[in-house]
Amino acid sequence: MYTIPLSTLISSLSLNHHLYADDTLLFFAFYPHNFDSSIICLQNALQQISCWMTYNLLTLNPSKTEFLLIELKKQLDKIHNSTLNTTHSARNLGFIFDQHLTFSDQISAISKACYYHIRQLRCIRPYLDSTTACTIATSIVHSELDYCNSLYYNIPKTQITCLQLIQNSLARAVVKAPKSCHITPVLCCVHWLKITERIECKLLSLTYKVLTTNQPPYLHLISVQPPRSTRSSSLVTLARPPTSSSLRITDCCFRYASPCLWNQLPSSFRQPHFSPSVSVLPVPAPTTSSHSAISPLSPSITPSLFHSRLKTHKSFPP
Repeated sequence: MYTIPLSTLISSLSLNHHLYADDTLLFFAFYPHNFDSSIICLQNALQQISCWMTYNLLTLNPSKTEFLLIELKKQLDKIHNSTLNTTHSARNLGFIFDQHLTFSDQISAISKACYYHIRQLRCIRPYLDSTTACTIATSIVHSELDYCNSLYYNIPKTQITCLQLIQNSLARAVVKAPKSCHITPVLCCVHWLKITERIECKLLSLTYKVLTTNQPPYLHLISVQPPRSTRSSSLVTLARPPTSSSLRITDCCFRYASPCLWNQLPSSFRQPHFSPSVSVLPVPAPTTSSHSAISPLSPSITPSLFHSRLKTHKSFPP
């Protein structure tokens, strides 16, 4: 409550921002040829923020203030500034972002932390029953793998393999299986989806939440196609955004990934709010104006039913 007025100040400086507890994130976009003027504006904004904090008996910690410049590798040659101290990567709410959004530092950090916990689990595994061991593995290691895992969509397969090897090692530790055994039966034994499937489930879960609750507002990036007369097209289908960029990283964002995954779901997941046999009405898209807007999905598709069907579908695909 004490720092709420800071949001008003940052908004007046034409900067985007996120506030979480005592962490403040400023972010803005600019073209390479506007680099110098943009940095000057940012420095002026930081000066005003520092003055506001001093006036309100707060302190801006310079040692914990980092500047991360995110750009494509080919854009580095267009920016020449030897006086600006930038960081290669920065942590935001526990997730490490690097300047090229490769997430290599994040995956390295996850690997180090997870393998440490797996070694500790192996030490105490002889004294645990299977249920307790699985609970510990899920709460300590899987929570690391699942945290913000929607950002891993469409990253290089080598990085997905690194995460999958962590899960494989964890599953073998839980069931006390040797390293030489095939991993698929082990994962089926503990009822765990593989890393790629868990990533897709997270994105589909977020999509379902946006369609049914219009929350969170910052993910209102998808729209529902109006149904047509055919039976298949009367399902809740998301419109694919026009491709405005040939960059591979574009396919990783929620706006593109969500329609791609959602439209591949079977019809049982995408039944509309109305009955196609009676009438065909426009399906409303998520809006920010009302939190109580009618969901385009059938009320029979409850959250528990949706997630149960989703895990079954990913475990036993057609």
